[in-house]
Amino acid sequence: MSKEVNSESVSLCPLSTAATTEQEMLCIFGTGDLGRSLGQRLLQTGYKVVYGSRRPHSCGPLPPGTQAMSHVAAAQSARLVFVCIHRENYNFLETLAPQLKGKVLVDVSNNLKKNMYPEANAEYLQRLIPGAQVVKGFNTLSAWALQNGPSDANRQVYVCGNSLEAKQAVIEVATKLGFTVLDRGSLTAARELEDFPLQLFPEWRLPLQLATGLTAFFFFYLLIRDVIYSYVVNDKDISFRIMASLANKVFPIVSLIMLSLCYLPGVIAAFLQLYRGTKYKRFPDWLDRWMLCRKQLGLIALALASLHVLYTLIIPIRYYVRYRLAAHTISQIRENKTSPFDTTMAWRTDSYYVIGILGFGLYLLLGITSLPSISNVLSWREFSFIQSKLGYLTLFFCTFHTYLYGWDKFLQPSSYKWFMLPGYMLSLVVPSVVLVLKLLLLLPCVDSTLTHIRQGWERTDPEQERKKLLLT
Repeated sequence: MSKEVNSESVSLCPLSTAATTEQEMLCIFGTGDLGRSLGQRLLQTGYKVVYGSRRPHSCGPLPPGTQAMSHVAAAQSARLVFVCIHRENYNFLETLAPQLKGKVLVDVSNNLKKNMYPEANAEYLQRLIPGAQVVKGFNTLSAWALQNGPSDANRQVYVCGNSLEAKQAVIEVATKLGFTVLDRGSLTAARELEDFPLQLFPEWRLPLQLATGLTAFFFFYLLIRDVIYSYVVNDKDISFRIMASLANKVFPIVSLIMLSLCYLPGVIAAFLQLYRGTKYKRFPDWLDRWMLCRKQLGLIALALASLHVLYTLIIPIRYYVRYRLAAHTISQIRENKTSPFDTTMAWRTDSYYVIGILGFGLYLLLGITSLPSISNVLSWREFSFIQSKLGYLTLFFCTFHTYLYGWDKFLQPSSYKWFMLPGYMLSLVVPSVVLVLKLLLLLPCVDSTLTHIRQGWERTDPEQERKKLLLT
């Protein structure tokens, strides 16, 4: 009896303990910044790391706990090899084909520009060493991201390869490092993965183009209306106002329009659902693209609003303002008179500044909560409340702030120079339309119908219903 018990206990225990205590050996070809950072992260995760180098005794400082040896010896010591070298240096790998046969090679290389070579680097590596299993991956991570661990903005690792077993091995390593892995399919997707790091702000392209276009339009519009008009009609040179005064008009105008463009697609989508009577039909492609770049639109709008605040703060220290104030004071003294206190103007200016401050404060709240590190700790209801409910409140405050700025200027003929509308009037068109449409959606009869549609209810077509009855 005791012998049988002992034999059973011996056969059950060592398997699990060996699996948990044995550290897997991984190999890295290349001792540059990326190779060293990757080795450091692998060590911290519990792997053993060996480097393959042309000069194993003089390859520079390596993470403590690792060792460097020749490429041949390093390749033989691990089943998974990270190839952290440039494509131009791949040729020597062909001589290691016998040692790399059956190994998993992870190609992390990138190119300097798109279509630099006729085939992807990973496909070229697979052709050099046909006996190996090449997987493209980790090429979208920087050395900094590997040193500091996965951040909220850099969690994803893309992989592709022809062998499911090889991809699974790479996915296991990436998951242990704390990354989220996206499988892009076979090795033919390697070129797409290699193009990812070469893209310059792909999600920001449309918002930046829109902001640049609006800024240029309003700059030249106000330049003609204010500066050139004054020079031609009044023979007065106020070109110095381009640097501060003109810029402080352009930035808030573009900011308000960009903010309203963040919420206009949501309103359009709601009216489309009401018109169609269902939520199961796709939106037009242009509306989809517009909705996907709302975050970027809002952040650019916040940046322009911040510039407006900074420009406003320097107003009291500008030479032109100090000169005008001193000249007005001296004129009052010479004429021995005092301007009466205008209560209405006091109310207007105080309200104008307070509403502007509240609007900018909410603006900052929207910008902060859009950061991944903040939004990830918010529930969906909290995030939706801030970005939607408080977002519309921000748009209302900023629009009301602009109306207070205009006050009764629209009644003054002098405001329409060369029959051109003031810039603030043009900036009020889009946000006013958005707020009015949103108010219509908040009507109880409209809001209840829209809520039912978004919960899955569909409006039936009477003609289709009649046909169904005839068929039955």
